[in-house]
Amino acid sequence: MLHRRDAMIRLGQAGLGALTLPGLLRAEQIAASSRLRASAKNCILLYLWGGPPQQDMWDMKPEAPDGIRSQFKPIDTVVPGIQICDQLPQIARHTEKMAIVRSFTHPSNTHEVGVYHTLTGKINNTLAVPRNMRNRNDFPNTGAVVSYFSPPAAMPASVTIPRPIGHDGVIYSGTYAGFLGAQYDPMELKSPGEVNAPPPHSLDLLDGVDANRLQARCGLLKLLEDYDRIAQQRGPLKGPRGLEQFREQAFRMLMSPEARGAFDLARENDQLRDRYGRNEYGESFLLARRLVESGVRLVTVVWYYICPDGNVANVWDNHGGTASLGGITGYQMLKEKYCLPPLDRAYSALLEDLSARGLLDETLVVMLGEFGRTPKINKAAGRDHWGACQSVVLAGGGIRGGQVYGASDRHAAYPKNNPVSPEDVIATMYHALGIPPESLIHDREHRPHRISEGRPLVELFV
Repeated sequence: MLHRRDAMIRLGQAGLGALTLPGLLRAEQIAASSRLRASAKNCILLYLWGGPPQQDMWDMKPEAPDGIRSQFKPIDTVVPGIQICDQLPQIARHTEKMAIVRSFTHPSNTHEVGVYHTLTGKINNTLAVPRNMRNRNDFPNTGAVVSYFSPPAAMPASVTIPRPIGHDGVIYSGTYAGFLGAQYDPMELKSPGEVNAPPPHSLDLLDGVDANRLQARCGLLKLLEDYDRIAQQRGPLKGPRGLEQFREQAFRMLMSPEARGAFDLARENDQLRDRYGRNEYGESFLLARRLVESGVRLVTVVWYYICPDGNVANVWDNHGGTASLGGITGYQMLKEKYCLPPLDRAYSALLEDLSARGLLDETLVVMLGEFGRTPKINKAAGRDHWGACQSVVLAGGGIRGGQVYGASDRHAAYPKNNPVSPEDVIATMYHALGIPPESLIHDREHRPHRISEGRPLVELFV
């Protein structure tokens, strides 16, 4: 039970507006959750951009009527009572490591709004859909917040691979540090398809540039120059570490063979690379493991497909009929080389690999998209946008495997019990990493903001 003095201290930190019964109960909840041991050192966020269909993956409804019931079949898993899609047979052998949340919910059916909400835990009503280019007024995403609360090290605290979310000249809001400033941006090695910009953090030196001429190169140091210019105009941003430390990290990254080697998949044996899959998804999952093993605290893997014609396809958006994908049905999309088969291979390989290396207990793995899919199957044999219900999968990092949390209704349309918000999932990630969700950051006007308004799902932990 929370002592009155402790509650008042916490409420005082939150402000006088919290001096209410709900505020007191919230403070008690925060104190109780903070007593649970946070075991994760690192986190891998697998982001299935487009909106994966819960009814066709994690929350099968075999008793639903035609037009709602999946064309796929449920199969038993290694955990009695937990069934998933028959297109995921390798993952079915690892549900003892997984917690499936079947009651994830938020109010938007729009990609841009959903991406921002699920990556930052905030609702942004100013987004210019669909032209929502990220900017320094954005709330920082999870990777940026983790960077802010991480001490300087040889490796960056946060990395996004293979590229951030973007298309048609726009990189989405919610994908970088926003008002915290460039020194907390996740490291990005590639620019999104359809965005005419150089890779922001290339590890390759320009021809003729050696260690004595790093100041002349692009990439990380260009960010520093941009930040210096902005800081001179607006004054320095406040944070736990200064620009000089960030500059030192840039030099360490560029000069350290060990740090640069963490990004080199050629150092892995062929058998393991085959197990993950010789495609961008499998290689990204394998690289994520290498990066957390080398000290990166949060790796975000963004899943989408660059079509043969160069167009970006957020392939989990399985309406069906996409011209760049040949106009195939939504269900055919799910069975193609860019959806369920590589996910089944790469995700099962990641759990096996982390477990074999003794890294699973200290690495939280979270998988979600920006929303789920409609109960009703459309005319193109696909499903449309649906923010009201989705499934989220967590593993490792102290999560107790072999469990299902929450439930949806009979059509997987709305949560039936234990609804979970994006704020709650993000709070759970911070809690697992030992960062109190009530921690404060400050914007460019030095106004305080809690990093999360959610409740950590402490019930999921061992």
